[in-house]
Amino acid sequence: MQVASNARRASRLLQSPIFSGFTPRNYHNPQLATHFIISKAFYTSGIDTPQSTPTESVKELYDKILDSVNVKRSMPPNAWLWSLVSNCKHQQDIKLLFDTLNNLRRFRLSNLRIHDNFNCNLCREVTKACVHAGALDFGKKALWKHNVYGLSPSVASAHHLLNYAKDHNDTKLLVEVMKLIKKNDLPLQPGTADIIFSICYNTDEWELLEKYAKRFVKAGVKLRQTSFSTWMEFAAKRGNTEALWKIEKLRSESMKQHTLATGFSCAKGLLLEQKPSDAVAIIQVLNQTLSDAKKSGIKDELQKLVSEWPLEVVKHQKEEDRKALATSLKSDIVAFVTDLLNTGLEANIKLEDLNREEAIPQ
Repeated sequence: MQVASNARRASRLLQSPIFSGFTPRNYHNPQLATHFIISKAFYTSGIDTPQSTPTESVKELYDKILDSVNVKRSMPPNAWLWSLVSNCKHQQDIKLLFDTLNNLRRFRLSNLRIHDNFNCNLCREVTKACVHAGALDFGKKALWKHNVYGLSPSVASAHHLLNYAKDHNDTKLLVEVMKLIKKNDLPLQPGTADIIFSICYNTDEWELLEKYAKRFVKAGVKLRQTSFSTWMEFAAKRGNTEALWKIEKLRSESMKQHTLATGFSCAKGLLLEQKPSDAVAIIQVLNQTLSDAKKSGIKDELQKLVSEWPLEVVKHQKEEDRKALATSLKSDIVAFVTDLLNTGLEANIKLEDLNREEAIPQ
């Protein structure tokens, strides 16, 4: 009975519209057979929606490339592939793109005896297309060192995914990409640190930043000023002076002058250690060394130090330590600003912001 039931079900399936044009007579047509196999892999039955079918231009290029390699047995012009990449708009387009890459790789290997992968520029543009189309899982495949698509992964390709994670504050994607970078031996770059530090700062993931910062330092990556600025600002915001001075030591070994951000981070560290006069000295140096364009930012940073930073740093402390820290900061910041203005710095600082009720937890 089970065998008969299975036979009836198979009979009904073969009579469905999907198989109506697939008769024994045309079964041996290589072009039709190839098209059928690929279609089965990349399309599903059901009502078509704008995102369940590929873009028309992508489908046309896909068909032309596959006809060239599978039927005519000739390598298609490179321009077709690049055009396909640039025209991808959603996930179905990306599926066709990756199937195209797989077919081209097999053709290059079996017919042209080319064992090398495509160059890294193509991989970078493919990853960019994946991100643009929202096909992140395919983008991750482009980072695999050993892949069936002929792609040559690079950290520049990973940056497209990391920038997406940055735009969406997606720490889960950040962690996944960093695992792929490590697993596939992609060398870390200063630009990678810029993106990662920024994501961690924006999502308040201090432990994650510390983890990856150690990895960058161990790999000998020469961090940029922007990375040090973000890292030190984060340490100052957390009230972690031990980490702050370690980062400052590392920064000073590779660059002499402070940026606005690193200078103010050190000033905040000194205020946390109840050394307002030393903090004044730091800002004085900034006022002497920064360019006129950047020097104008001192007033804004001073106001943020008064209005925003105390509340931010206090909330990251243990509950039993918060009130004492808030009280000492209030006193030291007043002394710091007063001394700074007495040195001749012209700034209109609203010290009354220190007296806001939320600045000192009750």
